[in-house]
Formats: sequence, C-alpha cells, structure tokens
Amino acid sequence: MNEKMKQTYFTEELLNWYKTSERSMPWKGERNPYLIWLSEIILQQTRVAQGLPYYERFKAKYPTVIDLANAPEDELMKMWEGLGYYSRARNLHATAKIIATEYKGVFPKDYKTILSLKGVGPYTAAAIASFAYDLPYAVVDGNVYRVLSRFFGIGLAIDSTAGKKKFANLAQAVLDISEPGVYNQAIMDFGATCCTPKTPNCKNCNLKRSCVAFQKKEIEKYPFKSKKLKKRTRYFNFLILEDSKGRVLIHKRLEKDIWQQLYQFPLIETDAVIDETYLGKLDLVQSLCKADGNAVLIPSRPFSQVLSHQKIIATFWKIKVTKHSKVGKSVFKMVPSADLENYAFPRVIDLFLQDKTLYLDVR
Repeated sequence: MNEKMKQTYFTEELLNWYKTSERSMPWKGERNPYLIWLSEIILQQTRVAQGLPYYERFKAKYPTVIDLANAPEDELMKMWEGLGYYSRARNLHATAKIIATEYKGVFPKDYKTILSLKGVGPYTAAAIASFAYDLPYAVVDGNVYRVLSRFFGIGLAIDSTAGKKKFANLAQAVLDISEPGVYNQAIMDFGATCCTPKTPNCKNCNLKRSCVAFQKKEIEKYPFKSKKLKKRTRYFNFLILEDSKGRVLIHKRLEKDIWQQLYQFPLIETDAVIDETYLGKLDLVQSLCKADGNAVLIPSRPFSQVLSHQKIIATFWKIKVTKHSKVGKSVFKMVPSADLENYAFPRVIDLFLQDKTLYLDVR
C-alpha cells in the first residue's frame, strides 16, 4: 500500500469507526461559533468530565459573546475557579470584548482572523472554522499526534519543529475536506476513547490491520517527545491575619506569575518549609503585626498543588490579632471571613478553606 492509499484508507476507516462510536456531548453538532469557541477554550488542558459543568454554567450565565464581554472580571474569574490555567479565562474575556467592539458581536468567519484572536491557537482556530463554517482545516492536538504517530509509525518528536510541521501536513492530508467538522470530531473521539495514551483498545480497532505501531508491537513508543518537563517546587506561606471582628486580609495577584487576577492572602515565598520563629522575623509579618505585640502564629498542615511546570507547597499561618496595622492599605483589604466564598482563589487556597485545618468561619 503506497502512502496515498494508506492515507485514504485511514480516513475512510476512521469515519467508519465514528459512525458507530461517536461520543455524545452537548456541543456536538453545534454551529454557533461563540459556543464552539467557549467549549474549546474550556477543554484546553482539561478533561471533558471536568470541563462539562463549567461549559453548561458559562453557557447559561453568558448566552452570547456580548454577555461574556460585559461580565465583571471578578465574576468571570469566580466562574472559572477550579479549572486552572487561568490565562484561558483572561484571554476569553479579552477576546469577547474584541468581538463585541471591533466585530460588533459577530464572530469572525475566516480562519486567519479567528487565529488572530487572543488565546486562540491553530488547533482551536481549526475546530471553530470546521465545526461552525465547514472550512477545511485539520485539528492537531495530543489525540491527533498520538493517533497519527501510531498508525503511520512516525518517530519524529512531536515537540520538535520538524515534527510539528510533519504532523500538521499529514493531518491536513488525511482530512476529509467534504466534511471537515465530522472528520475532526472523529479523530478527536478516536484518540480519546479508542487510541488512548495507556491501554488503547487495539483489539476492537478497525485500523489495526495497517497500524504500524500495532503491527510492530511498539504502541508505547508513540508519540515521541524529545524534551522532558522539569518542575520546580515553590514554598508559599499565606498569612491569615484575622481581627477581632472576624475579618481577614486578602488582595488580588496582579504580577505576571501564576494565578494572575485571582485573590490570595498576604504571601511570603521561601526556599523551603519554615518554622514559626523564622516567619515571625520576616518584614511583612513584622509590619502586619506591629500594632499587636501579642500576635500568635499558628501553622496549618502543608497543602500542595501541582501545576504544569511547578509544584506549590503551601502553609497557612493564622495570625490572631486584636488590632491590625494599616500597612499596605492600597494593596490589601479586610473582608469578613463569611464573604471569602465570593472571591476567586487558587485551588490550593480553596483546599485550605474547605479543609478548615485552621478554624475560619467560612463556607
């Protein structure tokens, strides 16, 4: 079988598989580009089971792109809370405003313009273009890399320039241009349910007869990555400064770092886990507690959150004071503990608030 015949065989058999194995999801068959875009942004780096309730909530709360554009930032971030990769939410909001103003609420209809939108890469642009407008652009994501590399036996690293080019060209070559949306959904479903990363269902796969990885018994070899992700560990010490009225200090993260635009308690980052003596000598603690010489520091157990490039180890220090310093009034604000549920926090802070290892009258 020559290369062209193998490509044709792949496309035909994939679509045959899809006729009887299609996943049922609420955005399937959706033609509204706004809702397609919304679902694709939510599903970036997110499992369908986790993203589905968020999609339903966003769709109900913001039925049009105009509604999303007009949403208060804090409200939108609270809606996104728990999904992670918060730059997606910021880009979602920024793009909604652009569409509302520059495009008068009408989603762009050509691939290049869609691709130019903030937070929209080639995969998302191809998904929107093919699902909403039947434009012939192939999606290329982790599922597609895995399926194509295994079936065609491609050993090029998917994170290399040559590899990305090879897979992009191949994905376009096997695309069914008569029904690009159906084909794109088929290959994504196939990678998610049959040709999975671990324990793929090769036994019931109708493509196995010509699958290089299956025939050579090298399924675990594909896809190939040349770079291994190195994670760094960061140690966060959050200060729960609570006054006699049950109010605590919080502020919004504005610096270009993780969790931008989310709220947090006053933070001190250290090189390792620290004790009460060490913490009490630090400038921020001294400043916040200088009005009360009897402040007591009580640590929580460590909480952790694993991100794509780093691991956060967080300790929460409750500081009980009868009167607090006014330091940093432009940065920090005092809010009742009972109102914390109205603010969007990083996952690690939510874990602490739900655990209540240190007693706070919230949630």
